[in-house]
Amino acid sequence: MPEERAIEELDMNTFPTKESKETLFALVSPEEELPRPSSTPKKTAWKICGSNYPVSIAFIVVNEFCERFSYYGMKAVLTLYFLYFLHWSEDTSTSVYHAFSSLCYFTPLLGAVMADSWLGKFRVLSMTGLLLISLGTGGIKPCVAAFGGDQFEEEHAKERSRFFSVFYLSINAGSLISMFVTPMLRGDVQCFGGDCYALAFGVPGMLMVLALVVFALGSKMYKKPPPEGNIVVEVSKCIWFAISNRLKNRSSEIPKREHWLDWAEEKYPKQLILDVKALMRVLFLYIPLPMFWALLDQQGSRWTLQATRMNGNMGVFTFQPEQIQVLNPFLVLVFIPLFDFGLYPLINMCGISFTSLRKMATGMILASLAFAIAATVEIKINELSPHKPGGKEVYLRIVNLADNEVKVSLMDYHNNSLFPEPIKPFQNKTDHCKMVLTTESQHFHFQLQYHNISITREHILEEKNRYSLVIHGDQSGVSSMLMKDMVTSTADGMAAVRFINTLNKDVNLTLSRDVFFSVGEDYGISAYKTLERGKYHHVQCRTEDKEFFLDLGLLDFGAAYMVAIINSSDQGLQAWKTEDVSPNQISIAWQIPQYIIVTAAEVMFSVTGLEFSYAQAPLSMKSVLQAAWLLTVAMGNIIVLIVAQTSALVQWAEFTLFSCLLLVVCIIFSIMGYYYIPVKPEDAYSLDDTMPSHIKENTKNLVTKKTKL
Repeated sequence: MPEERAIEELDMNTFPTKESKETLFALVSPEEELPRPSSTPKKTAWKICGSNYPVSIAFIVVNEFCERFSYYGMKAVLTLYFLYFLHWSEDTSTSVYHAFSSLCYFTPLLGAVMADSWLGKFRVLSMTGLLLISLGTGGIKPCVAAFGGDQFEEEHAKERSRFFSVFYLSINAGSLISMFVTPMLRGDVQCFGGDCYALAFGVPGMLMVLALVVFALGSKMYKKPPPEGNIVVEVSKCIWFAISNRLKNRSSEIPKREHWLDWAEEKYPKQLILDVKALMRVLFLYIPLPMFWALLDQQGSRWTLQATRMNGNMGVFTFQPEQIQVLNPFLVLVFIPLFDFGLYPLINMCGISFTSLRKMATGMILASLAFAIAATVEIKINELSPHKPGGKEVYLRIVNLADNEVKVSLMDYHNNSLFPEPIKPFQNKTDHCKMVLTTESQHFHFQLQYHNISITREHILEEKNRYSLVIHGDQSGVSSMLMKDMVTSTADGMAAVRFINTLNKDVNLTLSRDVFFSVGEDYGISAYKTLERGKYHHVQCRTEDKEFFLDLGLLDFGAAYMVAIINSSDQGLQAWKTEDVSPNQISIAWQIPQYIIVTAAEVMFSVTGLEFSYAQAPLSMKSVLQAAWLLTVAMGNIIVLIVAQTSALVQWAEFTLFSCLLLVVCIIFSIMGYYYIPVKPEDAYSLDDTMPSHIKENTKNLVTKKTKL
């Protein structure tokens, strides 16, 4: 028995016999303790196909895909739902839409506080995040990326870095598919007597349920770091105490400390102070970032408005102005693997250290270049767009619906030969003649010579307008009426059409499922009706005793048309069409280069930024820093609102302004990044760092004692 006990004691001794060991005795502040390893038992995570990727990552990525499909799918039809189903005004619909979008980027800060200090990332994601859309987005956005990063061991940093690329892929895959599917569910399916908004919202809702189910299935596989306490409050108190303590000790006799946050050492643990230092360094680096988002998020606003003034016909495909945005998520799906497996390794092979901050700076430069291209495209669009009349200017044309030619003269205009040639019947002449007025509004007398008849008609022309003088008559007489034409193309890039009814009966027209109206008899004129670009060969028309169809042909992007319903003696009832405003001339294909470049910028900036925010965040503040990253997106949108509301610049000049501003911000960010010292995991719990500086000074003369064990 004594021999066995001696053997057991020998086995328990971890030091070889007869070997001297050194023990370092260090002073420890009574207010703090050295960090201790977590008592939570370490899980052995299942891996995917023998790789270093935990199986739990698959559940998180699928959950993110379903959640983003639900979010973007719902947003795709939200404005139309407000406008056409709830019958709100355009201003109210737009305001509520953007208020909702802004809330989704501000609430992540609240979600991050709850996750890091109270519930933990897992519970916010599965409970709070799935209850309400707006607050739920705030619960999900700051947590899901950080929660995914938590699943990796520290030795698998390379795999964790690539996870953020896969994570971003799932976001854009969900966005891409939902942008196609949800509008189809709304417009192509009929329910409750109209567009099926129930299905358009119901499918994303079901995807949200699926997201919850998928996420819950992986519950037992997740690593769930516990919350660290009310960290935001602790950080605020620590910063406030450091500032107040420094102000109280301004005497020159008191030794200075290395960092202003070190003045909190008398009250707060050194590890908390180290975490706050790391947090403040990253937040300081975030200051220039909103300018990048100010440019990137204009794809859904300014760039879409630019697309409304372009021709979406690309031969095989025809894009509506808002559909060109699909290029962005599609290109993201292409660029992420291309960059991760092609571009970045190639740059490293060339001996260039392409760090995270350098990638982000490169993304800024590319976004600036994309906006310079957008400005160039805008200038070209302006050159080929219909000229808008200025002050004391009007544009006038003559439309002859009579059965013979008419000679038109302006009796009280300095250029009475403005229309030197007689206007032939149904002459398809779209050019407007420019007239200069002496006042803002001026009376003119038009002399009409028709057959052997000469009559004079008086009309009032007002500045900044385009007019059509419509002449109609027969052998018994001639008359005229003045119509205001559209000045520019439609704001949404759709086609516009109005009708003149030359029949002696009212005509009811049905242009599409939602567009039907009546035009009065004897040269009644309808208001402009907007339609999607397309060919309208069988427009249903009905009078009190007859039904017939009109062939309007192609109604093109941005064009405005006037259609006269006439009764031809040899062809019966038919339509005669002329252009009030010519179609958009520049192809929407010219936007492709700017989308390619800005998407490359997004991949370099946004994907890298997600990874950087996670890697540089202290362990207790992962979600808070993710929320701060999302907050830069919200601030970027505010910049756009400020510039749009206060700037009187034309659009190409505004694009140029944003391009130059981002270039300046990129230079500032590069300088800040040059002096930034990245946080390394091994630095977090260094014994030397965990000692307060005033104690560290007293350890300089300590002697190492040798003790034989």
